[in-house]
Amino acid sequence: MRQSKLFTKTRKEIPADEVSKNAQLLIQAGYIYKNMAGVYTFLPLGLRVIEKIKSIIQDEMNTIGGQEMYMPSLQDAGIWQKTDRWSDDKVDVWFKTELKAGGEIGLAWTHEEVITDLMRQYVSSYKDLPFYAYHIQTKFRNEMRAKSGIMRTREFWMKDLYSFSKNETEHHKFYEECALAYMRIFTRIGIGDKTYKTFASGGAFTKFSHEFQTLAEAGEDVVYVCEEKGIAVNEEVLLQVDLSDLGVTRDELKKRKSIEVGNIFSLGTKFSEALGLTFMDETGVSKPVIMGSYGIGPARAMGTVVDLLADDKGIVWPESIAPFLIHLITLNNDDEEVRDWADGIYDSLVENKLEVLYDDRENRAGEKFADSDLMGIPYRVVLSKKNKLAGIFEVVTRATGEIKLINEAELLNLFLK
Repeated sequence: MRQSKLFTKTRKEIPADEVSKNAQLLIQAGYIYKNMAGVYTFLPLGLRVIEKIKSIIQDEMNTIGGQEMYMPSLQDAGIWQKTDRWSDDKVDVWFKTELKAGGEIGLAWTHEEVITDLMRQYVSSYKDLPFYAYHIQTKFRNEMRAKSGIMRTREFWMKDLYSFSKNETEHHKFYEECALAYMRIFTRIGIGDKTYKTFASGGAFTKFSHEFQTLAEAGEDVVYVCEEKGIAVNEEVLLQVDLSDLGVTRDELKKRKSIEVGNIFSLGTKFSEALGLTFMDETGVSKPVIMGSYGIGPARAMGTVVDLLADDKGIVWPESIAPFLIHLITLNNDDEEVRDWADGIYDSLVENKLEVLYDDRENRAGEKFADSDLMGIPYRVVLSKKNKLAGIFEVVTRATGEIKLINEAELLNLFLK
């Protein structure tokens, strides 16, 4: 992609109506645009990051046996009334609207009801279980106050996976497999070393669930963590947990702010009983299916990476989710020989299947470097008249500031790893 053609612009000023670091930097760097409170457009750069996060999530969910599907946002009130979650008195985040033909529908804020109703058509015997299905789809939540940038919005992507099992043993085996897959996801997107599987409230479904909390000063949650043992407990359930069962003492736990980046729930038979999802076991007895729910928000994960890894110059993307691997910056654009040389290097990198953002604009060097720091692409390769004469390239690693001076063969070897 040539930056002169890229549909985005950086800004020098911090957006006046944003207080969270992730939104400030993503808007400044041209990744997102704020349409209104809690609603953002993901511009080409931002969408590239989201798609890479989604791809990592899909890979890990497929690895543990998940099958991807896509369920609708429009919701029939009937199935939600059966689980007692349609009334605004019970669920206060609904967006609802009237059909012209008559009747009320809602915009999905989660999909337990939809998939449970669906699975009644596909599960009848123990031979049909276990089964794991997921989708990455838009959710809508009528938050009273959208906040924290792209971390808490009224319209957002969610990966939700649902498990269907014959018994508790089968369910818990998958539950733990999914927890491990979640940690692999967070490691791959660059926040695994600060993310903890955290004991949390189980709500109406079970005594405890687990959240995945990333330690960050920008966080709106509070957890108690023993970093040495990798144990964390949400503040809300600290007094309900027998710490000795977890292998930790109260003195070992430190109070920290955090961002919830994922959660997993054991749902038991609440939804299967309400909606009639049963199976015939080996002895011919009809039983309700045991379910679980497992969620990750790709945009929330993206915002967490920004909040956690950014420095005073701008965003710092891990290679795994960066919109491009290389930011190729050409100086002395008024020199035709330099420009032709730079075009050739760009073509060579692209021919080798490398993801390159080529800053071919006429801007001053200082502006280009400032934009590059703000955008956070992992490697900056600088082409100039001086470097051309010397036959070298200046390669700057965004995360560390390390500078290497290398030749063209070394340039390709550096990135074709």
